[in-house]
Amino acid sequence: MLNMVSLLSGINGPADLKKLNFRELDRLAVEIREVIVDRVAQNGGHLASNLGVVELSIALHRVFASPHDKIVWDVGHQCYAHKLLTGRFAAFSGLRKAQGLAGFPKREESPHDVFNTGHASTAISAAAGLLAAERILGGRGKARPSRAVAVIGDGALTGGLAYEALSHAGHLELPLIVILNDNKMSISANVGGLSKYLSRLSMKAKYQRFRRSFDSMAKKIPYVGDAFFDMVVRLKRAVKAVFYTDNFFVDLGFEYVGPIDGHNIQSLARVFEDVRQLERPVVIHVITRKGKGYGFAEDDPGNYHGVGAFSVSGGLATTGAAAAEGGANGNADAAEANNVTHNGTTLSFTDVFGAALLDLAGHDKRIVALTAAMEKGAGLFPFKKAYPNRFFDVGIAESHAVTFAAGLAAQGLRPVTAIYSTFIQRSVDQIIHDVALQNLPALFALDRSGFVDGDGETHQGLFGIALFRTVPQMTILAPASERELRLMLDYALRLNSPAMIRYPKAPCLAELPAFSLPVEQGRGVWLRQTAGSRICLAFTGSLYPQALDALEKLQAAGVQADLYNLRFLKPVDEDYLAEILNRYDAAVFIEEGIKSGGFGEYAAALARCRKCRAEILVLAVEEDFAINGRALGTRAELLRDNKLDGSGIAERVSFTLSLDKTR
Repeated sequence: MLNMVSLLSGINGPADLKKLNFRELDRLAVEIREVIVDRVAQNGGHLASNLGVVELSIALHRVFASPHDKIVWDVGHQCYAHKLLTGRFAAFSGLRKAQGLAGFPKREESPHDVFNTGHASTAISAAAGLLAAERILGGRGKARPSRAVAVIGDGALTGGLAYEALSHAGHLELPLIVILNDNKMSISANVGGLSKYLSRLSMKAKYQRFRRSFDSMAKKIPYVGDAFFDMVVRLKRAVKAVFYTDNFFVDLGFEYVGPIDGHNIQSLARVFEDVRQLERPVVIHVITRKGKGYGFAEDDPGNYHGVGAFSVSGGLATTGAAAAEGGANGNADAAEANNVTHNGTTLSFTDVFGAALLDLAGHDKRIVALTAAMEKGAGLFPFKKAYPNRFFDVGIAESHAVTFAAGLAAQGLRPVTAIYSTFIQRSVDQIIHDVALQNLPALFALDRSGFVDGDGETHQGLFGIALFRTVPQMTILAPASERELRLMLDYALRLNSPAMIRYPKAPCLAELPAFSLPVEQGRGVWLRQTAGSRICLAFTGSLYPQALDALEKLQAAGVQADLYNLRFLKPVDEDYLAEILNRYDAAVFIEEGIKSGGFGEYAAALARCRKCRAEILVLAVEEDFAINGRALGTRAELLRDNKLDGSGIAERVSFTLSLDKTR
């Protein structure tokens, strides 16, 4: 906790930073870190990445005039200091909580958040678009043309979209500023004083004026002007190649300055002042350290990337596996005593997936594992340790991961690609064009399918069913338990066609005998059947505890219902499903996904086509990015808001039945 009156409490906006000297700014950086650590320890969130950019955030807001100057954060999970510096200190206690501050930039929250981000590699494209629009609109009467700054980490620079944007931005020659936040490498000895001097020199306004005059003069030399100019450009690049470790950005049309110590506010501010005067695109290479200022995070930035609540003094080790998994998993309908445990630790679906894949890989050498910069989050770290030659982390490049997996499958291997559901959206064309069209046996494990705690709209895994149910050749499975996940993983790896397994960010519950029944293509399993039941509750696996709770509430109210675990979202044994729909007065399809294009709508269409007896009720998420007005909060809160908790399901079913009685 803060132990003194903080400078931060007096920062109501970026303009207040100009009132502080550099010694005070250094003290402010310490205070910001204390606030971030304290709040993330209570609310969960992204820690190491935010601690690494505190000085960078201060220097940016001291020099550039946000929101006149546009600062775009990529991925966006490092924006906590930015929020604290832009008038949101008083609201920071509500970070990632319902009705509180988002953990990512959000335009609806502040004019200083100029572009919503949450997925990687988008900032350069967005910033270039903002800047190009400003020029087209003539600055809208502003006295000084605004600058656009894209802050992108070296991890996000592995994404192809970033390179496409760099290529185009260099061609446009707009004064786009790209800050490459490099938090992996150190300032190496071979980057000496002369290199730093040359990069600083190129930022000076006098140098830029001389350069423009010289270039213009050279091109006007009769007969040989163009050839002479080309020769000068080649000579300049050759000289730069001698002194610069990497000349890639220069070749794309950017000026390059760096590397710069990203924790020295005065040095950063001096460079930013120079760069602000330029009329050309520039890359500023900044070296930072993830987790800086909090020892546990500095020593282990991977595990302190996204965390749940933890002890500030003891770190994650004293908090338990549930916190390390990302905070409250939101399964309020199931008592903790009913969760699957191993040595006293609650197992999540992610844990089970990683262990099951490791077991299967021991028996089948064709199995290889892939991820896109999420080896720990996706549960693949044990696989990497056991089979390093059969593990691939492609960086933040989900589209490449899918096509790379297709290449592996085409050669007879069995690739398993573990990607968060929200990120697989970036690979729709690759799944259709590179995998499904060739009917390749590539398996995709979609972690975080459904509602996700705390991270807002960008990270909700609600579109997977609607996006991929229409893809020919695709099998889509949804387990309800540890045993089902293991059975489905084994089943999918035996297919000679593509498959997906969707599972939530939630703990696994205690097993039922039905969960151990063999997987039968296109059919689910019955968990409860009672003579005389009028209603069938059919659910996707992640909503088992909520469907069970709804069943018990309905029975307590005197309404008999049966419970059916769908297992398969595609393909479906339509004859068997139609038979079910002819047994009941009402069939309720409950799914943790967008209603439009989901399984329930498919089942309703089948019922109409086959003239089935049952009235169909589809309970899913309405088509709204705000997710019923709120995207922050725990999974349990989001389910409740969308009436997909036990009480909400029972209430909606009862309401439908009451309407039927009045007809």
